[in-house]
Amino acid sequence: MMVRGPRRAPLAFVAWLAAVVVLGCGTGSGSPLPSTAASSSGSAPPTSSPTVSATSSPSASVSGSTSASSDLPDLPYVWIIVLENQDYGRVVDARDMPYFNGLIERYGLAERSSGVARPSQPNYFALFSGSTQGVHDNDAHDIDAPTIADQIEASGRTWKEYAENRPAGCFTGASASGGRDGEGTYRRKHAPAISFDAIRNDPKRCANLVDFTAFKPGDVDYSLIVPNQCHAAHDCDASQADKWLSGFAPTILESPAFAAGGLLIITFDEDAGNDGSGGHVATIVASRDVPAGFPSDQPHDHYSVLRTIQDAWGLDCLAESCSATPMREFFGA
Repeated sequence: MMVRGPRRAPLAFVAWLAAVVVLGCGTGSGSPLPSTAASSSGSAPPTSSPTVSATSSPSASVSGSTSASSDLPDLPYVWIIVLENQDYGRVVDARDMPYFNGLIERYGLAERSSGVARPSQPNYFALFSGSTQGVHDNDAHDIDAPTIADQIEASGRTWKEYAENRPAGCFTGASASGGRDGEGTYRRKHAPAISFDAIRNDPKRCANLVDFTAFKPGDVDYSLIVPNQCHAAHDCDASQADKWLSGFAPTILESPAFAAGGLLIITFDEDAGNDGSGGHVATIVASRDVPAGFPSDQPHDHYSVLRTIQDAWGLDCLAESCSATPMREFFGA
């Protein structure tokens, strides 16, 4: 009688079993295989996604991309008031600036805020265009470069630059006094928009360069507000700026536009020093979304202010704002 050996599985079965084992080993962590289900658009999801280096930084070119998630509210209105040449320690906790310090208690303070250059003018260019534009003086300059105004218009939003005692139209003079705002002096070096070719050479866009009698909160989406030489604390004591601010800021803070989620930033262009950095300045961040008395110890500068607006509105960065840190922490991020 023939003795049979152990029965062998068919070769086809062996090949199938081997394939199953190999696939199982490929999922070593036990994670499920990627789904092949189609997306809502009817196409299959990508099999891989681009990798972004943790050490890379945005380019400081003319423009770049916005952050993937800004962690900022979609601000309906933005107002920026720029004051002049005061040290952080001169204004914060100053007894002769009660209104300014009352705003710090009600809203937020960037404790490590700074200017970016000397003298005044390049700091304004930084706020408005993301670059000092290579300027190191307060002389008149005609600049061909993009600005936040260009971005705002391209996004369908509106803007104005309010400069106290400014003459109407495309006025390019270095200074002016009086006018509809009454006593006081305007200086071109503190009002950046007129220095940019695309604005200065277009009368329709110059219509956005107005004096304070035209100010109305909520009239436009973005407002850059430049007080005259005394009210900005350039030619007068800081206490005079506080007095002016106590009369002007409530117009914004008590408006329906602010209540709707608007953002008011009050900052100084530079401190009273002479170093090239621009120095340590006080910057107030006021919004209904900012916790009362919120202190931020994160380093910020004028590029941070610009980048905060760009991120909130989904705009590209401009030049140095591409590497700036937005002021997200004031909004709980």
